[in-house]
Amino acid sequence: MNKQTILRIAKYLGIGVISLFIAAFLLGGGVFLYYANKAPELSESKLVATTSSKIYDSKNELIADLGAERRVNAQSSDIPTDLVNAIVSIEDHRFFNHRGIDSIRIAGAFLRNLRSNSGLQGGSTLTQQLIKLTYFSTSTADQTLSRKVQEAWLAIQLERTATKQEILTYYVNKVYMSNGNYGMQTAAENYYGKDLKDLSIPQLALLAGMPQAPNQYDPYSHPEAALERRNLVLSEMQRQGYLTAEQYETAINTPITDGLQSLKSVNSYPQYMDNYLKEVIDQVEQETGYNLLTTGMEVYTNVDQEVQKHLWDVYNTDQYVNYPDDDIQAASTIVDVSNGKVIAQLGSRHQASNVSFGTNQAVETNRDWGSTMKPITDYAPALEYDIYDSTAYMLKDVPYNFPGTSTPVYNWDRGYYGNITLQTAIQQSRNVPAVETLDRVGLDKAKKFLNGLGIDYPTMVYANAISSNTTESGKQYGASSEKMAAAYAAFANGGIYHKPMYINKIVFSDGSSKEFSDQGTRAMKETTAYMMTEMMKTVLYSGTGRDAYISWLLQAGKTGTSNYTDEEIENHIKTSQFVAPDEMFVGYTRKYSMAVWTGYSNRLTPIVGDGFTVATSIYRSMMQYLAEDDHPGDWTMPEGLYRSGDYVFKNGARSNWIFQTTQQSSTTSSSTTENQNSVAETTSPNTAQNRTAPNTNQNPQ
Repeated sequence: MNKQTILRIAKYLGIGVISLFIAAFLLGGGVFLYYANKAPELSESKLVATTSSKIYDSKNELIADLGAERRVNAQSSDIPTDLVNAIVSIEDHRFFNHRGIDSIRIAGAFLRNLRSNSGLQGGSTLTQQLIKLTYFSTSTADQTLSRKVQEAWLAIQLERTATKQEILTYYVNKVYMSNGNYGMQTAAENYYGKDLKDLSIPQLALLAGMPQAPNQYDPYSHPEAALERRNLVLSEMQRQGYLTAEQYETAINTPITDGLQSLKSVNSYPQYMDNYLKEVIDQVEQETGYNLLTTGMEVYTNVDQEVQKHLWDVYNTDQYVNYPDDDIQAASTIVDVSNGKVIAQLGSRHQASNVSFGTNQAVETNRDWGSTMKPITDYAPALEYDIYDSTAYMLKDVPYNFPGTSTPVYNWDRGYYGNITLQTAIQQSRNVPAVETLDRVGLDKAKKFLNGLGIDYPTMVYANAISSNTTESGKQYGASSEKMAAAYAAFANGGIYHKPMYINKIVFSDGSSKEFSDQGTRAMKETTAYMMTEMMKTVLYSGTGRDAYISWLLQAGKTGTSNYTDEEIENHIKTSQFVAPDEMFVGYTRKYSMAVWTGYSNRLTPIVGDGFTVATSIYRSMMQYLAEDDHPGDWTMPEGLYRSGDYVFKNGARSNWIFQTTQQSSTTSSSTTENQNSVAETTSPNTAQNRTAPNTNQNPQ
């Protein structure tokens, strides 16, 4: 091949490459212009941050107008240089060097994402963040090419029409700052009693760092997280040359509480709605990507305000429940079993009136739900997978070790009943049959069954037969009142699981609307749900849940008690009384499911004496209220089952159960004899005693 031919080939290749580049450029430009043309109109009125979100209850009555009253806008001249430096240091180092989008920042984020396994890092500028807050959703599902183009286009347009100072002012006034405060000037006045220009460097750094996760970095409810975030801002300020070494050292050693004044009650909504509204805010963002605290919208929720108010009264007065003291806490959730709608929820007693959207224990999974896990972890899967075929199936309550270990499984009384029916095992909350049942089901099958009920563990262990403790923190694992109410609701409605739903409909600022509901998924056979319900009925009238019994109301449920370890008993618990850190009850009728947790904020403060009846008393009071005008009635036995005496059998069930006249127990001599078609059971005269043993050291820590 001669030189001329080579040159000719090179020429054509060059032309081809250039042509492809031009074509790609034109195509990209065309796509950009196409999407940019569909961008919303840039409007100062939207940037000024005057919108509010209205929240309605299930009867379309207004609950709250969030953002309407808690906003004091700062003027550009009111924003100190140190605050500007803090904001650009943590949010956009090159803010003063770009024109809306930053190609260097985008390239850097791209390279970091290639090298990192910790999740995607954004390349958005401060201007783009402002545009996103004003016009768009933050949902990952909405991170489309169209949205990114429109966001970039509006950012470029804003940079052409507004100064950097004006953009920063829009941002400072737009962001949500926790506790009902909108804008940094509002936060400065309510947190420190000062204007922005009068705040110290560490105080300004705290405010600058909060907008990315305002409730998480709230210095009142999460001081440690707030301190870590503030110090990160200070570190970036020093790295960018905005602070001297001396200034940095002084600032970073300043307590996070420096200058903070006591919060005043600023809520424009009833106090009893705070926990519920927090979950509304979270679900709106999960479902749409929009933060209703910074984006104007109308949200129609599923809360029944009358029920919510009654739950508040039950918690905070002595009219319904005999509380041992003001410090014992409670958290509960009530759901409609037919659709998963959360009609009421409350996370604590005697809530502080000056904190907005703080910790809601009703959705937290940091406490152990004990024996309330047995029905959904052990016995329902055993029926579902045909390991057991009747409520009279005979089980052994005898000395037994956790599978694969030499660690004994203890019952509450350190004794054993011998041969008992499945129904008795649930009714009297025996631990040994529960653990052996989980072993027969298998950890993988049990985990799959639990997943169908909205409950998961990072790694499931045999101790989970009687405990919800997990090896990892995070609300995605373990149990909460929200999760348990939804899980037990599947027993109530014939085996269909519904995700807990707080929101019903959203009307967005552009007039468009979207409705939200959960259609439900089958979590178990109808026969499984019915058999479990029949057994858990007996828990209330002759088992461990008699304190929740209502003579005229058909219902089912299960008690739960967590344990202290032997070490905790020895080192921290200074009493010889029966003690536990957590006491729970989960119950349901054909209409409603309710889960109640009780305990002390400090886990090492034990429940004693009458404290063990608080959970069942709260439940009983609420169910009486809910059913007083509408008795739900009984469940209908589905096809595939038949009844014999006090027990329910699957068609073709094996006849492995036996008649007995006595039950053996090493700790009690009292016994009751049922009719001739049932098994005699040993019961304790004291309901509060029928609990999981306190110091068996069996729950994973």
